[in-house]
Amino acid sequence: MSTSPLAGAPVVAEVVRNGFVESVHHGVVAGTGPDGQLVVEVGPVDAPILPRSSLKPLQTVAMLRAGLELTDEELVALAAASHSGEPFHQDGARRILASVGLDETALQNTPDRPLSETERQRWLAADLPPSSVAQNCSGKHAAMLAACVAAGWDTATYRDPGHPLQRLIVEVVEELTGEQVAAVTVDGCGAPALAVTSVGLARAFGRLASAAEGTIERRVADAVRAHPGWLGGTGRDVTRLIEGVPGLIAKDGAESVYAVGLADGSGLTVKITDGYDRARVVVMTAALRRMGVEGLGPDVVGVLDALDADAVVRGHGEPVGGVRAVLPEATAR
Repeated sequence: MSTSPLAGAPVVAEVVRNGFVESVHHGVVAGTGPDGQLVVEVGPVDAPILPRSSLKPLQTVAMLRAGLELTDEELVALAAASHSGEPFHQDGARRILASVGLDETALQNTPDRPLSETERQRWLAADLPPSSVAQNCSGKHAAMLAACVAAGWDTATYRDPGHPLQRLIVEVVEELTGEQVAAVTVDGCGAPALAVTSVGLARAFGRLASAAEGTIERRVADAVRAHPGWLGGTGRDVTRLIEGVPGLIAKDGAESVYAVGLADGSGLTVKITDGYDRARVVVMTAALRRMGVEGLGPDVVGVLDALDADAVVRGHGEPVGGVRAVLPEATAR
């Protein structure tokens, strides 16, 4: 029997084929109000999770506090990105490195081919090998290196959990989540991955989204809002969500994590406990509806409906069903 508190998470989505429920996904949903207090509770919201790349906007706050200088705001969004590896993403990572006299050989993130299917197929057709600059975390790693140069810190060990930059990131994460980091692990890209609770992550995103003018937190939030294509990529759900909901910021993460902050300071976190991404978006759209986002107007409703419509189940190449959210009644404390 699993000892993880996530093992007790309720069903939050069903996979339906020709009207038959074929599979279910369990998950956790945490919503916080503008005051940071829990207002939506589905599952063990106090259990630590690894937000993975959903922490990148918080990491970007730490890099800017360390002295990272980026003249173009799209590069701030790229620092917080899990980008698709499109040419402009790769060029942006190189620009960040060049701004401090480095090139892509300084990157220590795990080499990979682009996430973008179009770009990945082009690389495969050209027999191009995996590279660190094409990998989806290259913007973050380039910005980490540039922050180290700005602060006068060693660049060769920037991924070490004991490095001054990584210690500063922990401080910022704890400040914005309002809780202590529960564990430090290694992320897929090689940088430290930090464990916090779902409710803490929601609180942090609400604080970012409503940060005061002139603060570093506000700069990160505004960059994400202004340049969502640099945070995600062409056609990505995270990009479409930011584009379609006024004032919203969002960041997706590996193992089926999604975090959202709203302009009024509310926050939302979704974690699908089996780590499978297919239910993540529809559960987030259902959670946003529960938080009243549809009240922002018919255009927002249309965006949420379009994202839901992408969760298609096919039979012989034809749509025969989909993935639907079935959030249990959420309790408020």
